[in-house]
Amino acid sequence: MAVFETALLRVNAGRVTLVAGEEALAACAFALGVAVCDAGFVFEALVASDAGVARALDGLAYRGEACAVTVRGPVGAIRVRGRAAGALAWLSLEPLEAVAEPASPPVATVRALGVGEAARDLILNQIGDAVAVFDAGRRLAFHNGAFARLWDLTPAWLADRPSHADLLDRLRQLRRLPETQDYALFKTAELARHEALAVSPEVIWRLPDGRTLRVVSLPHPGGGVSMVFSDVTPELRLKSQFNQLIQVQQATLDKLSDAVAVFGADARLKLHNEAFERFWGVNRARIAQSPDFDGVVEFCRRRLHDLRFWEDLKARITDPDPAARAAAAGELTTADRRIVAYQSRPLPDGATLISFADVTDTRRLEGALADREAALSATERLKREFVRSVSYELRTPLTTIIGYAELLESGAERLSARAAPHVSAIRAAAGQLARSIDNVLATAEIDAGELTLELRDVDLVALIEAAASRWAGDARAAGLTLAATATAGASLGLIRGDAGRLEEVLDHLTENALRHTPPGGSITLSAERASGEVSLSVADTGPGIPFHVQAHIFDRFGGGDRAGAGLGLALVKALVELHGGWVALESEPGAGATFTCHLPEAAEAPDGRPDLFAAAAVGLPDAGTGRF
Repeated sequence: MAVFETALLRVNAGRVTLVAGEEALAACAFALGVAVCDAGFVFEALVASDAGVARALDGLAYRGEACAVTVRGPVGAIRVRGRAAGALAWLSLEPLEAVAEPASPPVATVRALGVGEAARDLILNQIGDAVAVFDAGRRLAFHNGAFARLWDLTPAWLADRPSHADLLDRLRQLRRLPETQDYALFKTAELARHEALAVSPEVIWRLPDGRTLRVVSLPHPGGGVSMVFSDVTPELRLKSQFNQLIQVQQATLDKLSDAVAVFGADARLKLHNEAFERFWGVNRARIAQSPDFDGVVEFCRRRLHDLRFWEDLKARITDPDPAARAAAAGELTTADRRIVAYQSRPLPDGATLISFADVTDTRRLEGALADREAALSATERLKREFVRSVSYELRTPLTTIIGYAELLESGAERLSARAAPHVSAIRAAAGQLARSIDNVLATAEIDAGELTLELRDVDLVALIEAAASRWAGDARAAGLTLAATATAGASLGLIRGDAGRLEEVLDHLTENALRHTPPGGSITLSAERASGEVSLSVADTGPGIPFHVQAHIFDRFGGGDRAGAGLGLALVKALVELHGGWVALESEPGAGATFTCHLPEAAEAPDGRPDLFAAAAVGLPDAGTGRF
């Protein structure tokens, strides 16, 4: 019979109270002809119904004697069972459908009982928790499939309806009970569940195989006990992993320098780091007293008075509209003139993350850097303008000097033998100074990123032969041999480059070789194509370059006391790099020097100035090399 078909009464010191089964108590009151559905009135009606029933109830209440009687009332019958537990007595009242032949219930009742038990078995076999029902004789009366799977017990052994004690012994033999020092005490406590008159508090069993079970027992009013075993191992594992994740999350947040807080959709503070406490000058205990958004804002308003900001921030936290909870960021100024950067980010669980950072020093540094950049830009602009102005001012008198020198040379027959060499020297010095001014202007353009290449197809053989032709007269005058060679046949083909700038590169290298090669020496201009690149070389048989000078040979003003403006080789390096190539030097003291320009077959116009001129150092190596 199900629990809801039985009324359970408790008798204590003559006072009768209903524990469970109000509907069943009403049925019993109706069977006994009691007008009021009250536990005390029903108990008195039972005592007054029959002398034998009165004696049985008296022995239960005062001597703790169990009883089981059937009481017939005017309308129906009631089966009464009583048990005692210390000073308490318990009565179960089961209303019967007929008064005649109480020992043999009607067939309809028997069928109803059978259907109820089948329904119970069907339901219990579908649940995941293990269920075992022990009868009044402490033998296993029912178990579901989950019970057999939990303990891995054979169906044949369970079919023999073992006692509760035998079940415990078998589980201990299989090492499936919690480890305990006193098994006898553990077994006694488990069997004492049959004497309990109320639902026992749940206990936790930790099994040797690592599983954790939650065990609950429910007593039957007619004797016996039902036990429910729930495997909570996955639940505890997930709870442990969740707690570890929270601890890692909290430790991570505490290591951040930004003040971070997480508010739930209910505007209550869920999480914050130590930087948040330091930033707003509060401690964890004070925040715990007012964990809602308004309470936290009360601490923050002392430093940030903008009420509109806090209202907008609260709306982003509590408004369910995704558009209203969109991410936001900005900067504010606090009461002590500090600059605070804030960010608001919605989280997938409906919470909102808010972070604050003091960026005052960063903004000041950015401002100082911007001022410095502006000053440097202004200085660079003034420098370029100065170089251009000075170059322009120098060009006018130089043009005049060169013109008069050429005029004097044209009338050399009218000059004395002593004056003619001086006029030639003036013209040569003026020409060199003009070239130096051109170098300075080209360098200024490269520094400013204003020099662009005019790319077109360039014939390599024609390039080096033209350079040799331009400097042939100077070579003969200096008593030198100048030759142009091609190492890959009569035709090296074309490359993509700026012909004018490549000519300028060869002119600087050739002039440098002419200047530092003694009479009787030789200079060779050559070109070679290999491995997807082209190399242009200028080799001389001069005194070579000391090893300690070679590392600085391409620096600005890197020549000695005869180097003039000292920009020639630096300009060569910059022009070659503008074509996407590089320059190499091979030299040993006393064995001449070879400058080689490695160029790609197809140059690309650069977007900015080369690194050399952006970071070139200004220095003077040892005098005597004569290289510029």
